[in-house]
Amino acid sequence: MPTEVLTGAPSATGAAVEPRAVTGWRASWRRPVVRLAVLGAVVVALVTLYLLTDVPGSLAFALRIRSLTVVAMLVVATAVGVSTVVFHTITQNRILTPSIMGFDAFYLLISTVVVFTLGSTSFLRLDPLVLWLVQVVVMLAFSVLLFTWLFGGRRRSIHLMLLVGIVLGTFFRSFTEWMQRMLDPIDFQVLSDAMFASLTRPDPLLLTLTALLVAAGCVALLPLLRTLDVLTLGAQAAIGLGVAHRRVVMALFGVVSLMVAASTALVGPILFFGLIVANLAYSWAGTFRHAWTLPTAVGLGMVCLLGGQLVLERVLGFGGTLSTVIELAGGLFFLVLVLRKGAR
Repeated sequence: MPTEVLTGAPSATGAAVEPRAVTGWRASWRRPVVRLAVLGAVVVALVTLYLLTDVPGSLAFALRIRSLTVVAMLVVATAVGVSTVVFHTITQNRILTPSIMGFDAFYLLISTVVVFTLGSTSFLRLDPLVLWLVQVVVMLAFSVLLFTWLFGGRRRSIHLMLLVGIVLGTFFRSFTEWMQRMLDPIDFQVLSDAMFASLTRPDPLLLTLTALLVAAGCVALLPLLRTLDVLTLGAQAAIGLGVAHRRVVMALFGVVSLMVAASTALVGPILFFGLIVANLAYSWAGTFRHAWTLPTAVGLGMVCLLGGQLVLERVLGFGGTLSTVIELAGGLFFLVLVLRKGAR
C-alpha cells in the first residue's frame, strides 16, 4: 500500500524529526484505483436512481426509453471526456477544448445551410441516418484537411492550428448568423430546436453507429496510453525520448476529430462539457497518467449528465434543457479557470 511522507519540522534541539508516513484510509484514498472505484459506485447509484424511480406508468416501457438515454449519456461522456483529455495533452493547455477548432460552429453551419437551401419541411423529412452521415463525413473531412495543411510543413505548429481554428470558428458563426437572419420564422424555429443538444430518446440506429465509432476511437488509444503520458512532458521532451511527435499527434487529432464529430452529429453541440469533466478528472484521479484520467473523465461525465438530468426532471419539472444548464455551469467554470491561470 502506498504511503505519503510528510516532511517534519525541526525539533527544539535542532535535529530533524523523522518523516511520518500516513497509512490507513488516507493513503488508500490517494490511490487512483480506489477513487475510480468510488466514482464507479456513484455512477451505478445514479443510473439505478434514474431508471427505477418516479415511473408514472409501465416500468418495462420506462426502462426501454430511459436505457437509451443512459447509453446516449455514456457515449457522449466517453467521446467528449476522452477527446478533451487527449486534446489537452496534445496542446499542453487545460483551458482549450476540441470545440476551439470550430466543430460546434461547423455543425450549426451545416444544419443552417440545409434549412436555408431546402427549407424546414425538407429538413424534417430528411432521413436521420443520411443527415448524420453527412454531418460526420463533412466535419471529419474538414478536420483532416485542416490538420494536414497545418502540419504539412516544418514550420507548422499547434499554436497556429489553434489560431486558425478560432478564426474559422468565428467565420462559421458569422456566416451562420447571416443566413439565420434571412430565414422564415418557422424555418428558424425548426433550426433553433436542432441547435440545442438533446440526450433524451436518441435514434437507436444512430446511437449504435456513434457508439461503434467512439469505441473504435478508444481502442485506437489503448496502445498509445504510455505515449500520451510522455507527451505531457512537452514536444521537445517527447521527441528526445523517441516519440515520433508529428505522426503521433496527427493520429491523435484524427481520433479526437472522429469522436467529436460523431457525438456532435448525434446529440448536437455541447461547448463546455468537456472542459468541466476533464479538469475535474485531473483533480479527482490524483495523477496525470492517462490510464486513470481517461476513465475518470468518462465517469465524471456520467455523473454530470445523470445528476443534471435528475435535477432537471425531478426538481425543476423539465423547466429547461440539460445543455443549457451545462453551458451555464461550463461558462462560469471557464471564467474561474482563466482567472486562476491569470493569478498564477
